Amino acid sequence: MSIPHSPPPRPVLGAIAVVCRHFDGADHVILVQRGREPNAGWWGFPGGHVEMGETALQAAARELQEETGVIAEPLEYLTNVDVLARSADGAVQRQYLLTVVLCEYVSGEPVPDDDAEQAEWVPIAGIETRGLQLLDQVADAARLAQARCRELTR
Repeated sequence: MSIPHSPPPRPVLGAIAVVCRHFDGADHVILVQRGREPNAGWWGFPGGHVEMGETALQAAARELQEETGVIAEPLEYLTNVDVLARSADGAVQRQYLLTVVLCEYVSGEPVPDDDAEQAEWVPIAGIETRGLQLLDQVADAARLAQARCRELTR
């Protein structure tokens, strides 16, 4: 009799939506404060798991709408972010590959829903000095999105 074994743990694919919009004289992005673990209390972009049969572009737009009510059109992949969650002894507990998707704003104002505690437009200028507990690489991704949006609107 063979003993069933669990498949080895594998990285999880996620998508995050970066919506860049210019108003009040500045470029802004939508950030959400996580309401649940992992990362409860931390600020980052709306996002989550890519579902079977769904592209990362579709997942980013879906997660954005679920978490904030904002509708946006996914435009392109900006970059990827590797997230390795480690235990106190350094062992990898969870691993995620997050696909960063640039989205074009269509409609709605950010209202927290799903697992978001708060959701709001945050000015990109000085994003690190606003007192928000930012997840890793959020400021870099915001600036990358800002630069790409400026290229697209030329």
